[in-house]
Amino acid sequence: MNKIASFFKFEENNTSLSTEITAGVTTFLAMSYILFVNPSILAEGGMPSQAVFLATIFASAISTLAIGLIANVPYALAPGMGLNAFFTYTVVFSLGFSWQEALSMVFICGLINVLITVTNIRRLLIIAIPNSLQNAISAGIGVFIGYLGVKNLGLLQFTSDASNIVSVNGMEPATESFAGGITSVVSTGGILQQLVDFTNPAVFIGLAGLFITIILMLRNVKGAILIGIASTTILSIVFGLTDLSSINFSDNSLSNAFAELGTTFGVIFTSKGLPSLFGDVGRLPVVVMTIFAFSLADVFDTVGTFIGTGRQSGIFTDADMKALEEGKGFDSKMDKALFGDSIGTIIGAIFGTSNTTTFVESAAGIGAGGRTGFTSVVTAACFVIAMFFSPLLAIVPAEATAPALIIVGILMLSSLNHIDWDNFEVAVPAFFASIFMGFAYSISDGIAAGFISYGIIALAQGKAKKVHPILWVSMGLFILNYIVMAIL
Repeated sequence: MNKIASFFKFEENNTSLSTEITAGVTTFLAMSYILFVNPSILAEGGMPSQAVFLATIFASAISTLAIGLIANVPYALAPGMGLNAFFTYTVVFSLGFSWQEALSMVFICGLINVLITVTNIRRLLIIAIPNSLQNAISAGIGVFIGYLGVKNLGLLQFTSDASNIVSVNGMEPATESFAGGITSVVSTGGILQQLVDFTNPAVFIGLAGLFITIILMLRNVKGAILIGIASTTILSIVFGLTDLSSINFSDNSLSNAFAELGTTFGVIFTSKGLPSLFGDVGRLPVVVMTIFAFSLADVFDTVGTFIGTGRQSGIFTDADMKALEEGKGFDSKMDKALFGDSIGTIIGAIFGTSNTTTFVESAAGIGAGGRTGFTSVVTAACFVIAMFFSPLLAIVPAEATAPALIIVGILMLSSLNHIDWDNFEVAVPAFFASIFMGFAYSISDGIAAGFISYGIIALAQGKAKKVHPILWVSMGLFILNYIVMAIL
């Protein structure tokens, strides 16, 4: 135990073995939904779901372990939500690429991530972001994760009349039925978001879990967030909202899953993967634009998560940020974290899943006290164990982990105090990088809105030269990305 404490610097980071274990489990429970959601989304694109389940586990466990050991930071990685939807609904459905070709694009995206990390481009990007925007991004992560918690708690319902529906399953909503059922609906701003009518018992269970967690936090109880998750799950079972009889270890056996994994593991190196992707020269512009879209979202989701959660919690201190600015190679903690993250997408693509990125739900473990890479080691171990007990994970309902996300969101909003809201020049980009992040339900889109508005204001005031060149390049890439997305 002393060797573990020494290696991960427990004393220096004011933590303990028990706290790190609790934090690691908390992070895993907060993001465990990805084990079921990711296979279901990628399976719609033709991928074998059990293979994706194992690919999700291996990609998450290996990349999370890597970032914990390399950088000694409490972050967890897994296939990113939004990126997996882009994989299926845009790349496979709309653009007509096979899932093998889509995986090949993800693999190339991973190589690009490694390249821009080892060439210090991602480091320069972080240094270029002014403090006002860094604080706004931190608060924006809080808004985003808090909104995610409120939504998962079941407190919101969304209504759209037929005239506002743009597409169903990626097609015009003209037909009355869809083969295989409805999987996605896109609506305009006419959709109405409102509070539920409280007829769903699960909402009351979630609210009970939320206030249990709040009370435990107020009393400074160690492991408050994890206890809150466990308590809410127990309440869900007691009141019959979770059916234990549905647990079935015989279905989707591990042997069948490994058999299916053989169809996805390394498929990018076969004739159906990279050779097929570049076999048609006429598709090359679309291929390049799609890889670009993948990469941009992946990079800024990670940068936003590190800045947002790391600065607020003290994972990345002022000394760490100074080391980032003045160091070379991979000297600083942030450098090592960026490198650890950059290899995740490559690992995921080889196993057979969409882009792997740093999960914002890592903030749940950080909120539970996680401060070192041992939190990540525990989370990685939980992913491996989940391989054998996946049916049990299904009994942890969304309303059990939602309170953890809400609590962490509340804690992170304190970054708003460091923004000069009385200065309109500062307030506009800060709004878009923080509050708008939750509205857009996207970390990268919130950062894009903050950057672009920051640039427009600088131009309007004749201060363009004061904006770091890296920010101008980032703004241009974001605008180009939106043009590409419109074309695709």
